[in-house]
Amino acid sequence: MSTEQEKTFVEFFKPNQRLIHKICKIYTNNAEDHEDLFQEITIQLWKSFPGFKGDSKFSTWMYRVALNTAITLFRNPKRKMMQETEVDMSSLSIEYEVYEDDEHKLKKMYQAIYELSDIEKALIMMYLEDKPYREIGEILGITEGNARVKMNRAKNNLKDKINTI
Repeated sequence: MSTEQEKTFVEFFKPNQRLIHKICKIYTNNAEDHEDLFQEITIQLWKSFPGFKGDSKFSTWMYRVALNTAITLFRNPKRKMMQETEVDMSSLSIEYEVYEDDEHKLKKMYQAIYELSDIEKALIMMYLEDKPYREIGEILGITEGNARVKMNRAKNNLKDKINTI
C-alpha cells in the first residue's frame, strides 16, 4: 500500500476507533483479549482497506469488517489470533487507546450484552450507537424490516439478562 493510502487509512481510522473498542468490549471479557481483538480487527481493516470503495460510510464498512472479524474469531472455540502478519502496524502510527469505564450500570449492561448471541451483541451495539435500521441492515446484510424484528428480540433478551444479574 502506498504512503498516501496509509495516510488516508489512518485519517479514517483514528476518529472511528472507539467503535472497535465497543466491539471488543462486547466480545471479550478481559483486557488482554480486548487488546488482542483490537489488534486483530485493526489488521483486518488494514488488509481490507484497498477494497473500500466508498460506496458506504467508512464507519459502516468498519463495523462490518470489525464484527465479522470478532464473530469469526469468537465462534471458533480454539480462537486463534494472528500471531504473525506481514503488516507492520507500527508504521501506521496508530496507538492503542485505553477504553475504560467503571460505572456499575455500564459494567452490568456489558456483562448482560456479553451473554447475548453474536448477532444480538452486534444489534445492541449498533442500537447504542443510534444507527438507523437501514444502516444496521446494510452492515449485517439483512433487510431493514428484519433488522427491526431482530432488534426488538435482542432488546427484550437484554432486558431479561440485565434483570437476572
